[in-house]
Amino acid sequence: MQPTNVLDPNDSSYEELLSLWADLESGLTVILGTPLNIQEFEKKVWQYDRWMQALLLQDTDTALYLLFQLATTSSAGYSASHALVCAVLCHITAKELELPAAERDSLVHAAMTMNIAMTELQDQMAELTGKPNAVQQAAVRNHATQGCLLLARLGVVDELWLDVVTAHHEDVARPGELHLMKPADRLAHILRIIDRYAAMISPRKSRSGRTVTESLRAVVTSAKGERDEVGHALVRAVGLCPPGTFVRLDNRETAVVLRRSEKPNHPLVAILQDARGETFAQPRLHRTAISTPRVQAALSHAQAPIQLNHHTMVQLGLYAARQTRLAA
Repeated sequence: MQPTNVLDPNDSSYEELLSLWADLESGLTVILGTPLNIQEFEKKVWQYDRWMQALLLQDTDTALYLLFQLATTSSAGYSASHALVCAVLCHITAKELELPAAERDSLVHAAMTMNIAMTELQDQMAELTGKPNAVQQAAVRNHATQGCLLLARLGVVDELWLDVVTAHHEDVARPGELHLMKPADRLAHILRIIDRYAAMISPRKSRSGRTVTESLRAVVTSAKGERDEVGHALVRAVGLCPPGTFVRLDNRETAVVLRRSEKPNHPLVAILQDARGETFAQPRLHRTAISTPRVQAALSHAQAPIQLNHHTMVQLGLYAARQTRLAA
């Protein structure tokens, strides 16, 4: 995990940070929803990428908390939120894998725009209670190729970006190790893994999202039973239970993860409910890396339908991180 700056929870910066992430998602909603109305589309994507990186530099754990809450609690506006979650996870995983800067750029831009040919349809399908019809299924099958064509029409000239969008659903044969793959195949594989992971944890009207551990289990091992570098890099980068996800502790209490620690399975949590499911008047901070109780299992939002005050949770996490730094 990369060290990050920690905001002072006693000032208003964290509130501004929450607002800026919301603004970024809103901006993505506009350019993905009406791309033909956007002047200098490629430049706009670069702008949002820089914006995203700046927010991550301020505090990665707060960003992960907000994004995983967004991904696991709502199906509304799914396409843009999914694009943002995938872009952030691609950026963090690219750093973990030490990808060249140019490959990171193409990967993140592909993550932001991979579903641009079916933005409205993707939002509609997140609200479906049944299976998509034949027309919708055809649009899904063709969206990668159509997305590449649309991006080219919008002026995107980065061939690697376009190739990754085209191939992000193709399950191509791999030579085993990422560094042996061609750049387009390598990046498409990374995006495919992260796309699957983010999709599995997200709810639909037709189903609740899976837990993060169920989703990770599905991506850390290939169909042939081989270890997948991308899945393991994702675990190292965000943890087994990332910030923003709910967990059950081994004393049966329920908590939400606020921040990562040096150990992927020992995060800082805020304990919300006792073993009987009674909600505490005030959440209680607990460092699972230092003492019991430990994390026993991840929970989906359907298993822990708890309404959180995100300002309070973020402020608690920042307070704990700042205390850790002062004690070091």
